[in-house]
Amino acid sequence: MNGIYCGPPPLPQDIWTSWNLDPALILGLLALTVVFRRDPAGLAGVAVLTVAFVSPLCALSSALFSARVVHHVLLIAVAAPLLARALPLLRAGPIALSFAVATAVLWAWHLPAAYDLALSHKGVYWIMQITLTGSAVWFWRAVQADERAPVDALLFVLAAFAQMGMLGALLTFAPQPLYAAHAIAPMDWGLTPLADQQLGGLLMWVPAGIPYAVAAALIARGGWSRMRGQPT
Repeated sequence: MNGIYCGPPPLPQDIWTSWNLDPALILGLLALTVVFRRDPAGLAGVAVLTVAFVSPLCALSSALFSARVVHHVLLIAVAAPLLARALPLLRAGPIALSFAVATAVLWAWHLPAAYDLALSHKGVYWIMQITLTGSAVWFWRAVQADERAPVDALLFVLAAFAQMGMLGALLTFAPQPLYAAHAIAPMDWGLTPLADQQLGGLLMWVPAGIPYAVAAALIARGGWSRMRGQPT
């Protein structure tokens, strides 16, 4: 089970041929497509998972920490809320607890030892992906619960982005590279390991806020519609 799941870090000239066609992964995505075949949100979530795990982004995230950040943002801030919307029977639970768990999971997997282990062992890699996505789906399901007060949901969405931005800031201003997994490959892409880490931190700090802003806008719109007695 040892080795990088998405394969060795590709060179720039090889990136567009670096698709991940793992039969087990493809079968899993097809199964999810069947499960969500009548749900547009679920199908959109599966499409995002396909981009994350099948497209060349998977291979690029073996080379660049900044690509790994994009990969994780797609999972927890784009695919997860879509999948949560497609799973209305999933128990929402306390929003504070789901927020705390999702936050702890995100920060834990960005500890250098845990991160490097995940990128060197396929089993640990999938534990990382499943726990990141699963905890995020749980959080977004709590946010989207019908009984949730819009103000509470909005506050926790903002808190979720704030904690991600804080992690991004720490990575951006770290004085040295933290991840051995990206100690060499970024140089093939014209980046030093520290510059790659700083770029990843910036992506987590600023652009990652876009899906949270969209979620906040939808929550505010839904709350306003409820106040006016209109269907959301």
